[in-house]
Amino acid sequence: MLLVMEKVIILKSINLFSEISESDLLMLATQVKEVEYPQGLEVIRQGELGTSMYIIVRGKVDAIINDHVVATLSQGEVFGELSALDPEPRSATIVTKEETLLFEIENFVIENLMYEYPDVASGIIKILCQRIRNH
Repeated sequence: MLLVMEKVIILKSINLFSEISESDLLMLATQVKEVEYPQGLEVIRQGELGTSMYIIVRGKVDAIINDHVVATLSQGEVFGELSALDPEPRSATIVTKEETLLFEIENFVIENLMYEYPDVASGIIKILCQRIRNH
């Protein structure tokens, strides 16, 4: 289990949250759920309803759409942001490639952050645009 200050440091290193003040990141760090998964475990399943996004703290995951690996994500990358913004069925299955530590952030936390920090909304939009262009 990471200390709150360790979570703040990790969050600050993620581009999406780099412009947020340390005091606000401290509040966010208390609302982040730390989840550890062994290798080969399904984190989310394509088609299931989702309401949270994830940040990879340590490890790697495969993003799988219709039984095809479309991307491998690693430390510092984000997934599930679309469902965090719009609670609809997940567009991909995410499976751990190795032991992986994730931060899970619920949609209401993300909505509050985007309201207070437009840079977070802009960052999520950039992530979504990159994913659209790469597919």
